Amino acid sequence: MEELEKNLIKNALASYCQQKGSQNKAANSLNGVSSALISQVLNGNWENISNDMWRSIAAQIGHKRQSWITVETSGYRRMTDLLTDSQDNAQVFAITGDAGCGKSEAIMAYTKSHKNVYMVSCSEYWNRKYFLVELLKTMGRDPSGFTVSEMMEDVIFFLKRANRPLLIMDEFDKLTDQVLNFFITIYNELNGHCGMVVSSTSYLERRISRGLRGNRKGYNEIYSRFGRKFIPMPVVNDSDVAAVCMANGVEDTKVIESIITDCDCDLRRVKRLIHASKKSLGAKN
Repeated sequence: MEELEKNLIKNALASYCQQKGSQNKAANSLNGVSSALISQVLNGNWENISNDMWRSIAAQIGHKRQSWITVETSGYRRMTDLLTDSQDNAQVFAITGDAGCGKSEAIMAYTKSHKNVYMVSCSEYWNRKYFLVELLKTMGRDPSGFTVSEMMEDVIFFLKRANRPLLIMDEFDKLTDQVLNFFITIYNELNGHCGMVVSSTSYLERRISRGLRGNRKGYNEIYSRFGRKFIPMPVVNDSDVAAVCMANGVEDTKVIESIITDCDCDLRRVKRLIHASKKSLGAKN
């Protein structure tokens, strides 16, 4: 790995430590990365750090090798406004949007630039213990040796002491019912103390609706704590796509129009089409 790339990772790690509050908290939030190793990276003592470790650090702190300029699309601005409102006023929001509308990109950017923001990206295989382990790690807490009850108590105690904390659970619809019901306890304990935002595709709204019709355990309580409302994200529009193209080096009007036609309102698709168009232009040149 080149020294330039290492310096970029070092700077990103310094920002990550600042966002987490300390090197120890940053280390607790990362897998296989100690506080001593973080000190070595930040102090330029790189002789004994392998390329695999550099890549592991980069991946875990969200540093990307690919050059990409994020644009504040309509969805990005909407998500940022909601996150700000939630953190400033301890509000609870359930936000839904199509895949590729920019939800996660805005969430990651907000998390990196604000203190006391704790984000977990949920997965289907998480049980209750794994959910709490990931939650504690993103808070910079060491979950080792704790029972589920002890971890829940630590989460609640930590967030109640934090200054204007914001808890973000992205891809919330992937959680099983057993883990989903944890949200009720977290809300009950932290209502008025902590902003909470859950983000997902529109599948969550359909899932909650089915649960309400079937009178399934916990679904009415969860829906009530969402304020009985799901907030939809704006659909990616032509102006958003054009702005992303221009910011990332595609300026030809015909190429932009082609990307708009072919992208299906999906920013991930836009990114791929921009890459393809630049690669094609490079080949011609």
